Amino acid sequence: MSIDFSEYISCLDEEDHEHVEALESSYHEAQRFMSPRGLQNYLEGMRAFCTLGGGQDLVLTYVQEMPGVCKEVGEDIIPDIVEAMMKLSSHTSGSVITLIVSNMPLAASRLGDADVMRGFLKLLHQMTGKAPRGLRPMMENLDELLSKLTLGGLRRWVLWGAQAHQRDLDGQLAYFALETDSSRSILQSERRGTLFIDNQRKLNFYLRALWARAFFMRPTAGDFESRQGIRPFIEDFQIHVPDAFDPFHGIDGMGIYRATVAHAAAHMVYTNDRISAEELSQAQMRFIEMFEDARVEYLAYTEFPGLRKLWLSFFTSEPQKDEETVQVHETMDLMMRTTRAIMDPDYSDELPAINDIASDYRAKLEKDPYNPRLAWMAGVEFYNKMVEIATIPSVRILSEWPIPYRDDNRYFWEFSENMFETQGVDFLPSSEQNVRRYVSLMEFVNEIDCEMEDGNPQETLVLSTELFPYEDMGVSYNEMEGVEPVSDPYHYNEWDYHVQLARPDWATVIERRQGKGDPDVMDEILTKHKPVASRIRHLIDAMQPQGIVRRRGYEEGEELDLNAAVRAMIDIRRGIMPDPRINIRITRHLRDLSIVLLLDLSESTNEKIGDIAEGEEGYEDQPSILDLTRESAGLLTWAIDSIGDNFAVHGFASDGRHDVQYYRYKDFDQSYDDDAKARMAGMKGNLSTRMGAALRHAGWHLTQQNAQKRLVLLVTDGEPADIDERDPQYLRHDTKKAVEDLAMQGVYTYCLTLDPNADQYVSRIFGENNYSIVDDVERLPERLPNVFAALTG
Repeated sequence: MSIDFSEYISCLDEEDHEHVEALESSYHEAQRFMSPRGLQNYLEGMRAFCTLGGGQDLVLTYVQEMPGVCKEVGEDIIPDIVEAMMKLSSHTSGSVITLIVSNMPLAASRLGDADVMRGFLKLLHQMTGKAPRGLRPMMENLDELLSKLTLGGLRRWVLWGAQAHQRDLDGQLAYFALETDSSRSILQSERRGTLFIDNQRKLNFYLRALWARAFFMRPTAGDFESRQGIRPFIEDFQIHVPDAFDPFHGIDGMGIYRATVAHAAAHMVYTNDRISAEELSQAQMRFIEMFEDARVEYLAYTEFPGLRKLWLSFFTSEPQKDEETVQVHETMDLMMRTTRAIMDPDYSDELPAINDIASDYRAKLEKDPYNPRLAWMAGVEFYNKMVEIATIPSVRILSEWPIPYRDDNRYFWEFSENMFETQGVDFLPSSEQNVRRYVSLMEFVNEIDCEMEDGNPQETLVLSTELFPYEDMGVSYNEMEGVEPVSDPYHYNEWDYHVQLARPDWATVIERRQGKGDPDVMDEILTKHKPVASRIRHLIDAMQPQGIVRRRGYEEGEELDLNAAVRAMIDIRRGIMPDPRINIRITRHLRDLSIVLLLDLSESTNEKIGDIAEGEEGYEDQPSILDLTRESAGLLTWAIDSIGDNFAVHGFASDGRHDVQYYRYKDFDQSYDDDAKARMAGMKGNLSTRMGAALRHAGWHLTQQNAQKRLVLLVTDGEPADIDERDPQYLRHDTKKAVEDLAMQGVYTYCLTLDPNADQYVSRIFGENNYSIVDDVERLPERLPNVFAALTG
């Protein structure tokens, strides 16, 4: 097929025959193994790269390197690479993109899978937003990095360097060029034991030597946040294994890979009929899987006796002294001992029941090993016996099989369309559950008096708004009965710096409501601080969206660019290829921002500001910290509402870890009306300051918003403290961990503190450039809007 490359390449010189020959040579190479669809994507990629404006070198690099990438991971990766480079073009130069494209064959050969390759492209895009200067030196050292790291390890190495050198540009260059001690140290700590890509060819030969057939294997990258990869699995007749294995109880990574692929291949060879999962709980399925694994392994090591020694070593090896041992649940230990007893006839367990089960199952395997019904019957019988002699753990524990070579057994199960995956050990029929159902006002009124009520309701009706009596008395039923409406509890982890672990579901946040005040109080704030409001008005005008923006230089758009069209007509008359970018694209310039103004409402905010001592005349007329906090929040809320940003005003206080009280004065979907003003006017200060849990809950509210930038602006008058914690460092470290966790979710935190002694702790919690100290509390109403403008302008 003859291709006219002038249709796809408009940035190359037509008289440069060397370039045309290079294009034809690469295209003929791609023709040998690409499908027509892949070739079309390849040619469209040429056109896309030509429009990037990166020069001829970028286009030629793409043309020459892409066939090699497709050989490694398949032609479906071409659109993903083109799209990724188009995104990077707005963040970095054409020479860096050229360097990235030239390294694509190396990355494809080291990563070995299209899905993992897509994860690498996402990492590059993430890096351009955090450390764009590190792209070039990292690409220059990519061979060394990928020869030692998995994709997850590379991701953690990149994010550590980006965060450590966020504002140090020279430090970024040195770190990603592997010229600093910290860079080498993190690289060494993230290095895994044995990489799959280095041994894939050996494993292919290994399986072919056993069963005289080819098995397709693919690496998976599941260790983005931890060093533990995902479990092996079989899908679409392909064996998916982790991209790296660390040594296990003295067994090296290559031994784990041999055991893994041999076990998966045994499933594919000896599984003739799938096992039905109907009427089985998740726990029963885990027990059946144990016996099915033993069945296929029995068939495998009957044909190849050496496999018994390989698999049995995982059950007989002892952990090394310098290894971290993992505590195994009692039932899981019994399952592992039963598996060993089935595999090893010479093993005698201290529990006679295990020996009887193992000998009975071996006898059945000798008679009819190809019957998958054996595993079903043995698994259900063993489950019933375990219920009598031990406590069945949760499905999560049963699913975390401690032997690394076993796959997740999805291959041999057959599920019916009507089976629910929620049925497990802790499954409770819906007829026995009490359901909380959120209803409208009419549903609530119609169902509140029910003649069939038996005192044991199957569902609890929840009305999202307060219910007022028919007579307009202005008082709700909650206020008449003295019942305060509260939300469902929200449980959050809390960081214990002593053991360097998170305490799961340690702090409980409950959303409450405070009483309402006079909304006119919030309007009077603008009059009281009229000079400040006037300066804020100038900030508002400067920060408001600019409306309609016309951008030139697009092939498709809403309007025709007359000057560009005239130049194109001139080029046509001259016989030159015209520039097709003759349209104007009209876009609306908007601020894509969501912000939570989080107010510390602890007891200390009730302290008065002024020189008059308590008991003297005029003391009560002095403003308190809470008054100034309310005034500053009112000014900022007025400013943000005028700009049009998506925002919420929340507050918090705490009475121990079990009762972190969270107040929502103005929500994202609520306008700044009299109702919101009345709630802000009625804010009160009491109790303590458990800051970490409140930040996590505010961050959760922000993650529910579809925004490009998310910000928590915290206003506090002191350090984190609570009545149930005497160690002053405990809640400081927890708050620091909360800030770090929110940053990983794309939520940024800034603290405005009124504590003049905050230099001792605030920088360690929020970071060097993420806080401000207001020495003069009376200037808070002026400082808060200025801080907001500096952060979001």
